[in-house]
Amino acid sequence: MTVQTMSALLSLVAIAALAAVFIHVRLQAHAARDYAPVQARAYRIRTVGFWVLLLVGLPISIYLLRVHPYAVAASPPQIVNVTANQWYWEFDPAEAATGTPVEFRVTSTDVNHNFGLYDQSGRLVAQTQAMPGYVNHLTHTFEAPGTYQVLCLEYCGLAHHGMIAEFTATQGEGQ
Repeated sequence: MTVQTMSALLSLVAIAALAAVFIHVRLQAHAARDYAPVQARAYRIRTVGFWVLLLVGLPISIYLLRVHPYAVAASPPQIVNVTANQWYWEFDPAEAATGTPVEFRVTSTDVNHNFGLYDQSGRLVAQTQAMPGYVNHLTHTFEAPGTYQVLCLEYCGLAHHGMIAEFTATQGEGQ
């Protein structure tokens, strides 16, 4: 069972338990009761809930968080400055080596654009927003050398469909 599957199942169990509590409270809402016994019972429930969360929830959280989905970069990233304009892309530089993280610093000079990076099979591998006056940082590690297409994924005007560029990933050292 994967971590994601376990997380989904535990989330469903938690949602069902919370729904059961809400249904129970709703069904018991009309009953008139003395304050002191209700308060004592609520304190007992709160104490039991605390210990259940501590003894069950903490180990489960530690187990689920042990696998971090993002790899830590072993070397400093290659920096590529990307500027979107109506209706073209500018790269500085226009290539990077495989096997090393590439930090794309993406901005725009005019309107909002969306930087979409596609591999040779046409699969979207990374994307971020390009906005005037703001720099988004997108880190991606190219696994295979080749020519990658960059498309604008946000309608930016009449020639939006022609806003296509190429970015080259070259064979990295030691690969």
